Amino acid sequence: MRVVVLGTAAGGGFPQWNCACSPCALARKGLLPSRSQDCLAVSGNGSDWWLLNASPDIRVQLVGSPEFTPGPGRRDTPLRGVLLTSAELDHSLGVFSLREGGGQTLYAPANALSALRSNLGLGPVLDNYAGWSWHETVPEQPFELTGELVATAHAVGVKRPKYAGEQPGPWVVAYRIHDPVTGGTLLYAPCLASWSADFEALLAGVDCLLLDGTFCSTDEMGVRTGHTKGQSAMGHLPVFGDGGSLPELRRFPAMRRIYTHLNNTNPLLDPASPESAEIAAAGVEVVPDGTVVTL
Repeated sequence: MRVVVLGTAAGGGFPQWNCACSPCALARKGLLPSRSQDCLAVSGNGSDWWLLNASPDIRVQLVGSPEFTPGPGRRDTPLRGVLLTSAELDHSLGVFSLREGGGQTLYAPANALSALRSNLGLGPVLDNYAGWSWHETVPEQPFELTGELVATAHAVGVKRPKYAGEQPGPWVVAYRIHDPVTGGTLLYAPCLASWSADFEALLAGVDCLLLDGTFCSTDEMGVRTGHTKGQSAMGHLPVFGDGGSLPELRRFPAMRRIYTHLNNTNPLLDPASPESAEIAAAGVEVVPDGTVVTL
């Protein structure tokens, strides 16, 4: 299985257009690399590719990746579809940009499908452009992806998008992607509310984990931006502090561990920061956009 880390930033990207926090200021000066919004691509055979989330930056991400070069026909594409972890805008708006495609498949949790179709209007838009098929990802039920991969969704959160109506049940899932040929297994969890026993059970047999690294601390947004409304982790498990993810990750040294979905306020965006040094000492990574992982 080949995995391409197309983007690693949280909603708004890095730098964020309306933010003058310290990391964004450094990025605007060219002192830190810019990052596009979180998105992953996976393939079991190098020919059939699937997106895990579709960020608003999807056009730039696909055009900049040789894996998505069109052909052999003039309108042929290796993109087979999209697996959404939630209906959040930074995870799903890119599907609008894929409207010219035809024959692709979209997988998402039931609540996300409903919100995307009705509240966001994605269903009518795609129906008027090309024929996409829609499928609900039922937690714990594996399904096959073209290209010899097997995917399984696992519920990890109940945070719904602001534009969506109230509905019971999980809103956020993580995906385990398994390659039966090589035995390689990826776990993609860019939004994780808490480190539960159920989540830890998913790590058994995982070779590479891409994990929610949105915030280093629960008060990061408020401290970095000066807005009191940012005084929470907004449904994201922080990296440091009581109940943070890093102490848990230290217990899995044999697994490749990568933080993704980094908010523009996150000091992990600066490789010279003390926070970056701490995760590096634990063997945990922050990788640049475009990184390729083979499992």
